[in-house]
Amino acid sequence: MFQFIFSSLDNFVSAVQTLLYVDVIQPFLFKVGLMDYDEDTYDALYWVIVGVMEVLAMYALLRPLEALRPAEQWEHRKGVRVDVLYTWIVKLGILNLFFFFTFQPLFDSLQSWLRLHSVPNLEIDNLWPGVTTQPLVAFVIYLVVLDFAGYWYHRLEHRIGIWWELHAVHHSQQQMSLWSDDRNHLLDDVLQASFFASIALVIGVEPAQFVVLVAITNLMQSVQHANIRIHYGWLGDRLLVSPAFHRRHHAIGFGHEGTKYGCNFGVLFPWWDMLFRSVSWNREVEPTGIRDQLAAPGVTPVNYGEGFFEQHWLAFKRIGARLVTRRQNSDTDTAAV
Repeated sequence: MFQFIFSSLDNFVSAVQTLLYVDVIQPFLFKVGLMDYDEDTYDALYWVIVGVMEVLAMYALLRPLEALRPAEQWEHRKGVRVDVLYTWIVKLGILNLFFFFTFQPLFDSLQSWLRLHSVPNLEIDNLWPGVTTQPLVAFVIYLVVLDFAGYWYHRLEHRIGIWWELHAVHHSQQQMSLWSDDRNHLLDDVLQASFFASIALVIGVEPAQFVVLVAITNLMQSVQHANIRIHYGWLGDRLLVSPAFHRRHHAIGFGHEGTKYGCNFGVLFPWWDMLFRSVSWNREVEPTGIRDQLAAPGVTPVNYGEGFFEQHWLAFKRIGARLVTRRQNSDTDTAAV
């Protein structure tokens, strides 16, 4: 069944890919003298089509739910607009595709070297021949392994100060919506895409599987960030990250400041938060954002930017300020000695 659904979707996307390429893209490349990029452009078009389908499905499913059962009521949606731009940039998947296929020759060479020296390759899908070799089982294993890696990637974003300043672009959104998942600093997107492409190649994920894994993960994270008052019940919330569970991660004073370095870091599954004691089951709707965005007596609130370019530039400024402070502290410690 899984193989049939996957094959049907793949055939549909491939048909649209060929139609668009032959009738639109290839004539354009020929006209502007870019036929050297003919094959690469054709391959990238598949990922772009998947991304467009994903955004349309996401909007059709989640926007009505946001209207019917919002977690918060807003006077206007001005803060959401820039997130739409982030979504279209990220959901088209060019970064993920680029790093996956860029690293592929490197990993092929590494695997050849390992075989030459009689070192067995890491083949997760062959752990239990006859069971893990089944397409659906192998797919679930890949999803769980990548999600485990995603939990630690996310947790370290909160733990390491300079990295946090990049991730703060995501957390500074005070109007969480279906568009908010992709609100990330582009440098963080590059780091994330290269990290997950490397993990996927190491564990043996095929290119077609990687496309589906990324698409499913992105869609589920869009659900988590949507402005909807929904949870999955006692059991469901312990099986899958719900909007209520993830909203706690974005809550001011809890997500980044709750337990030692925050709570509810899980990407798709809450299991890792439960296992590593970073979980919070509180479903109370709290304001989202970062504490230092709020005005306080004698304290000027921090501006994380409203526009796309401003948000990126201010992140670099905060990183620079951290580095200067670290250098000054180091000089002070040296002088004291």
